[in-house]
Amino acid sequence: MMFASAEIAHFALILAFVASLLQAMMAVIAGFNPRYLMASNKAAAQLQLAVAGLVIFSFACLIYSFIVSDFSLALVTSHSHSLKPLIYKISGTWGNHEGSLLLWIVILVIFGGLFALTSRKLPASFTLKTLSTQGWITTAFLAFSLFTSNPFARLSPAPLEGRGLNPVLQDIGLAMHPPMLYLGYVGLSMAFSLAVAGLIEGRIDRDWGRWVRPWVLSAWSALTAGIALGSWWAYYELGWGGWWFWDPVENASLMPWLAATALMHSVLVVEKRGQLKSWSVLLAILSFSLSLIGTFIVRSGLLTSVHSFASDPSRGLFILGILLFAVGIPLLLYAWRGPALASRSDASLLSRDSLLIVNNFILLVATAIVILGTFYPLALEVINGTRITVGPPYFDATYNPVMAFALIGMVIGPLLAWRKQWMPHAKITLILAGIGGGLAVLLFISSSDNISAASLAGIALLGWLAIGILADIQARLKLHQPSMIARRLSQAGIGAWGLWLGHLGMAVFLAGALGDGIGRSEAIVRAQPGDVIPLHKAEIEFTEIGDILGPNYSSLRAILTVREADGTTLTLAPERRFYPAEGQSTTEAAIYPQIDGAYYAVLGDGDSQTGYSLRLYHKPFVSWIWGGALIMAIGGLFGFAGRSRLKEARHDS
Repeated sequence: MMFASAEIAHFALILAFVASLLQAMMAVIAGFNPRYLMASNKAAAQLQLAVAGLVIFSFACLIYSFIVSDFSLALVTSHSHSLKPLIYKISGTWGNHEGSLLLWIVILVIFGGLFALTSRKLPASFTLKTLSTQGWITTAFLAFSLFTSNPFARLSPAPLEGRGLNPVLQDIGLAMHPPMLYLGYVGLSMAFSLAVAGLIEGRIDRDWGRWVRPWVLSAWSALTAGIALGSWWAYYELGWGGWWFWDPVENASLMPWLAATALMHSVLVVEKRGQLKSWSVLLAILSFSLSLIGTFIVRSGLLTSVHSFASDPSRGLFILGILLFAVGIPLLLYAWRGPALASRSDASLLSRDSLLIVNNFILLVATAIVILGTFYPLALEVINGTRITVGPPYFDATYNPVMAFALIGMVIGPLLAWRKQWMPHAKITLILAGIGGGLAVLLFISSSDNISAASLAGIALLGWLAIGILADIQARLKLHQPSMIARRLSQAGIGAWGLWLGHLGMAVFLAGALGDGIGRSEAIVRAQPGDVIPLHKAEIEFTEIGDILGPNYSSLRAILTVREADGTTLTLAPERRFYPAEGQSTTEAAIYPQIDGAYYAVLGDGDSQTGYSLRLYHKPFVSWIWGGALIMAIGGLFGFAGRSRLKEARHDS
């Protein structure tokens, strides 16, 4: 049964490749003979659903092979072990190049299938071109999988045991992070396909904005959650004590997020005003292109990262070919059709339309900064062999000031009307936001010793953003009039709550980032059981240390007792684990999260004679970082729900 399932799954991928190629050709067939338009459209939708079924079946078979430890598959042997817990056998399916690529394709065909099922009310020719574009993308990635990254390659004879999964990937955070991140990456393919179809049709209008915006919102929400999950995993699993390191692969996910954020706002202008059509199409192409660049970075081996997969050069060249194909042709099409999409704006300089253009410019400058910091070291090494590292100092000096302008605009934007100038409550809201920024600075100065120009600017921005958003909500809902709240909540709509939650989430995130960056306390010591280490406003006693045995590892675990000033007692248990199957050791940080901060402990090397190395941190408000990201992702989903409800209402009318 195990032998047959892999061969059947491989054959299903081959069938999916053929069906996807046929789907891609449907628009060409209809182009030669318009009489076949409706038939080609129906066939493309059916083929898309067939491809989805075949790819999902193939992936399910791969998961089954990992679950039953079928070591006749080279992939299972390289990345699994019979003693691994079930959850990590399953997540091991995508904890490698071949499996993660197949997961990418699964999500790609699911998005295409959803479009095929929900696009019946769209014009047939537009739907057909969108499905054909998705078909070309799917065909390219299926070819990548089949010709360079076959997940069903056999070993003969089959070994009795596997080599296991990289221990740092044996974690629930990594079980969730890639699927969520890929939902964001691949979700942007729908915006890309809709943009290509719109260019070919010559139809980029307000209806196009309404069609594309739900896909952008859902992809942006997934990408936000995926990046946050990766950050959370790096924070507690790698034991480095930080939540963002400007790692090249972290940057690879940030670049499409920034472009997608710009696209999300730009498409709103298309839908509401029929403006920024050409710009929105270019952003749709750019956002998905940056997703492909992220894929190229991870799989090409060009950049070294704890996140990246080791790959041979042929894989990098293949994905580079896909990138050139997917970007080059649409950009040529844009150069041909784009100028015809230009429209004259009738908005004043002080209007929401104009501010969203400024917002787009800021986000693209930030994207360019990240691209430069990521690829400049590589280019320099290729040119003259010099190796340099671009790290936090570069991004602190360039990226952070640019994004500060975006945070200022997050308060101003909602206070501006379309075409016109200010909302009636704009003046009082801006005054309150300014007061909030000033009070935040005064409070910080009175309570902190770590005062610098950067910290003062960050605290002022936090006060400005938080109070400005809350003042806008209060002005619109008039929460001081309880009898009218229900009515105003209904009038505001889900879309408005999406905007508020998205912006509030950024304020919460900023509070966490500033708290950890400005208020962190740290102690690095070599200690014996019985020693007491002061940290922040607490004392940490090194109580004991001993060996424990896990399901597929052995561990050295320390017990630390934290006694806070108010008498509260907490326990931390950092570990150093050894995985015999993989022959690797990992550091397991101990974290005690609280609303106002977290204690964080890492156990290093040592013995009973020389003592044990301990790294101890108190990180104020650090958990707010991921709480803010979650609120932002929920805000995006609220915006998606608001778009869907509006769409249904328009159809009903």
